[in-house]
Amino acid sequence: MNAVQYGQAEWCGASVRVDGPKGSVVVRIVNRCPECPAGHLDLSREAFAQIADLVTGIVPIRWQLVSPALSGPIAYHFKHDSDLKLNPHWLAVQVRNHRNPLVRLEYDVGGQWVEVPRKDHNYFEMTLPKQGPGHYRFRVTDLFGHQLVDERIPFQANATVKGRAQFPPAP
Repeated sequence: MNAVQYGQAEWCGASVRVDGPKGSVVVRIVNRCPECPAGHLDLSREAFAQIADLVTGIVPIRWQLVSPALSGPIAYHFKHDSDLKLNPHWLAVQVRNHRNPLVRLEYDVGGQWVEVPRKDHNYFEMTLPKQGPGHYRFRVTDLFGHQLVDERIPFQANATVKGRAQFPPAP
């Protein structure tokens, strides 16, 4: 997605339907296109071929958010360099397999929700006050205000841990 709309990875993981001169395709936003102007998407060759002939190059498009049917719950992926033995007070987690764009990830510290900042590489980076390794309680909020709470999510470096539920489709 273009850098203007991609922002701080707010659209990363979202699905959009792209309409072009030849047809439509649903794609997942996976990264930022720094050189793309506002409103533009940089599609894979396979996705582009669904909306226009490859030789055409840049074509006018319309795109809109969709809430795809997904199997399974959301999941938490712990970044490979999150090593709580070397640094027990820092951790990076990415929320995966989510139906709708995410606006917030929080974790519970002694009954208080603490918001985790999202970086432009789509990981939420946590500072863990006196917590270190263990199980986490996460609360994830989507663009539509739906919240999921997952308890007892175990830390596993460079691994993905399933949550319990999935967001409902967009209204």
